Amino acid sequence: MTQLLRVQNFTVSSDGFGAGEGQSLERPFGHADPGKLLAWAFATDHPPVGPSGRGSRGLDDYFTRDYARGIGAEIMGRNKFGPQRGPWQDHEWQGWWGDEPPFHTPVFVMTHHTRPSFTLSDTTFHFVDGDPAAVLARAKEAARGRDVRLGGGATVIRQFLDAGLVDTLHVVVAPTELGSGARLWESPDELLDRFHRDVVPSPSGVTHHLFWRK
Repeated sequence: MTQLLRVQNFTVSSDGFGAGEGQSLERPFGHADPGKLLAWAFATDHPPVGPSGRGSRGLDDYFTRDYARGIGAEIMGRNKFGPQRGPWQDHEWQGWWGDEPPFHTPVFVMTHHTRPSFTLSDTTFHFVDGDPAAVLARAKEAARGRDVRLGGGATVIRQFLDAGLVDTLHVVVAPTELGSGARLWESPDELLDRFHRDVVPSPSGVTHHLFWRK
């Protein structure tokens, strides 16, 4: 079976930003309010973090339920792991997710400053310095035949898109503007030369954009 590189449940503002400016330890999304940007996901019966069984079970929940299906590894950028820049100064701090990260797979963090791998619960973080194709090859090997999720942020997703490595994308456009930050696109139409697309509006106010490679 072919292993896919999938973007799932990645949310951007109506002007195309996946996060705001000024990221810090206290504000992982910079000046963006994650409660507003990700409100659609947190309102579902299967939110990305926290207990399930308390929210809606409609269209949005269909996508949040699908988050882990068939996934054997994740790739993320360093800014999704944490706000530190340059050489690592604090190896004691191990990400924003606490002792039970929501990934449950090997995670490959792309960085020019590597550090030893570590494991929290059933998630092992590896810190890798390489181009997108090389990192994807490592992630596919670790996934053992299952697909690889490209978790973001926007800059890393663009790198893999520009390298022609992404097979499917699910991008959620939220009805809020950020004005600046980490931008995924000026317009989703930018991808139509390489991908087919379906657009599905949700009663929650977001719009789901589903892309698959031509």
